Amino acid sequence: QVQLVESGGGVVQTGGSLTLSCAASGGRISAYAVGWFRQAPGRQREVVATVISGRPINYGDSVKGRFTASRDIANNTIYLQMNSLKPEDTAVYYCNVLGRSDWGQGTQVTVSP
Repeated sequence: QVQLVESGGGVVQTGGSLTLSCAASGGRISAYAVGWFRQAPGRQREVVATVISGRPINYGDSVKGRFTASRDIANNTIYLQMNSLKPEDTAVYYCNVLGRSDWGQGTQVTVSP
């Protein structure tokens, strides 16, 4: 089955930008419904964006207008461009196939005030 690995996290100031990558191996990412998720300390994991072939990309209310997900079929990768970052965006970000229960390590995003 396809394996997904996240990268690109880091520390950024409020208002800054980061781009996360979700690289697929063992299968074509275009064949799967994939989501970006995040989990902040003490909070439940939440959906950031869902990327499904043939459908518009859906975003969580808290990131609409600031985050943009995209798919690069040639590189078998999904990206998450994050702009106008806020301290409340601080979390571990994950990508995963929708419905899959095993999770990778994610990538930490920290937004300083």
